[in-house]
Amino acid sequence: MRKTVVSLLIAGLLAMGASAAHAQEGTPLMNVVNDLYGVPYKSSGTTKKGFDCSGFTRYVFDALGVDLPHNSSSQYQVGQPVSRKDLQPGDLVFFKTNGRSISHVGIYIGNDTFVHSESGRGVVNTKLSDPYYWSKRYVGAKRIAAPALQAKATDTPPAKKAVQAASLPEAQPEQQAKAPEAAQPEQQPGQQAAAAAETPVETHTVPQPEQQPEAQPTK
Repeated sequence: MRKTVVSLLIAGLLAMGASAAHAQEGTPLMNVVNDLYGVPYKSSGTTKKGFDCSGFTRYVFDALGVDLPHNSSSQYQVGQPVSRKDLQPGDLVFFKTNGRSISHVGIYIGNDTFVHSESGRGVVNTKLSDPYYWSKRYVGAKRIAAPALQAKATDTPPAKKAVQAASLPEAQPEQQAKAPEAAQPEQQPGQQAAAAAETPVETHTVPQPEQQPEAQPTK
């Protein structure tokens, strides 16, 4: 009975891995990645003859129109930080495999799975929640501004866009036009002059959005 349960569990895990590998089938990201499965691991490799981890991610993003540095710790210095619960396909995921600093990188493809070039295995996909190795060494993730990825990630349904627009705090011109004006009591010329002299002039400074400095890749 125990052997049967274990066999079913293993079969289920394998099926989940296969499903994750094709979860984003047909997207620009997976069109590139699917052609690279099985490419062997090669130290400092950057071509389809062999990749190291950052050589693989650099190759994929180059195909998507983004130039990344060839070093996992340098790649960790670019992009915007992303929490683990908010990961999207195309986010770079980073690990400390040496126990000291960023030393490995892969690409999240959805369903708790990332694809990477692993020493001894080459380009494979792996569960991010792997309890024996990768989950314990996970450090964080970065989102890279790749147009091919943004077009997919920001494709918001029309109904949702309407809700977002309506939630803006700034009044719309149509709303301003409909706002009734409070009736003001008629004042005599002398009273108007006195009121103008006593009323302080109010100025409003519109805060400008803070601009974040562009992250520079570390060479």
